[in-house]
Amino acid sequence: MTESRRDFALSLEFFPPKTPEGAQKLTAVRDQLYGLQPEFCSVTYGAGGSTQSGTLQTVRAILAEGQQGAPHFSCIGASRESIRAQLAEFREAGIRRIVALRGDLPSGFGAGALGEFRYASDLVRFIREETGRHFAIEVGAYPEMHPQSRSPRADLLAFATKVEAGADSAITQMFFNPDAYFRFVDEAQALGVGIPIVPGIMPITNSSGILRFADTCGTEVPRWMRLRLESFGDDTASIKAFGLDVITALCERLLSQGAPGLHFYTMNQSAAVLELCRRLGR
Repeated sequence: MTESRRDFALSLEFFPPKTPEGAQKLTAVRDQLYGLQPEFCSVTYGAGGSTQSGTLQTVRAILAEGQQGAPHFSCIGASRESIRAQLAEFREAGIRRIVALRGDLPSGFGAGALGEFRYASDLVRFIREETGRHFAIEVGAYPEMHPQSRSPRADLLAFATKVEAGADSAITQMFFNPDAYFRFVDEAQALGVGIPIVPGIMPITNSSGILRFADTCGTEVPRWMRLRLESFGDDTASIKAFGLDVITALCERLLSQGAPGLHFYTMNQSAAVLELCRRLGR
């Protein structure tokens, strides 16, 4: 470790590959990113657990590579018995960390398919009841409000309930406005929340994809940023250069003002995360 290296807690997020070629590529990406010494690597899955087997397979690979792997674990549509069985499978695999989420219903399913767990806090509480402190539990946080919440206050209270149920740490939805993050943290702490709330960081490597995703998940893209991205058209090099500058500045402000670490949404790519961390002195 060099003196110029800036130490901050760092974690990475991947999604399970759908093809053998994708799996091979992800193995190479992980190998490149492990040099950043992540605290853990989380692996997502789709609505209703649609890629659950792929998620566990990817987590097993991460564990075999000597890293801590954390599956995303959704409770939507699940029964207590099915959750209990999955927790046993996690324990058998050597998993010690879980990202506990309510999850989204698969398309075509109505509210009646919610199962025995209506909220993520129900899942967190059940994990604690069943397994004690065996698992470190991460939960989601939404600085700009979960798109399905009734109000910012209701969303904040729902977050506090997850913490009270036994969460150890939180990872936020991606955002580009640091003021939204700091206000959310201040308001959560005012409710007695004491766990780390780690900013989720999405590198900008293209224009249409990031804008579409932001619109889908309710993330504000500042007007000046949106106009600049749109002005680049298909100029990929300019989009990537602009994205690196913007996200580096965001990360620097977050870290300098007390964020406990950074969680990178890698999108199964390494180049942008490696360059961002290089700029941050890691």
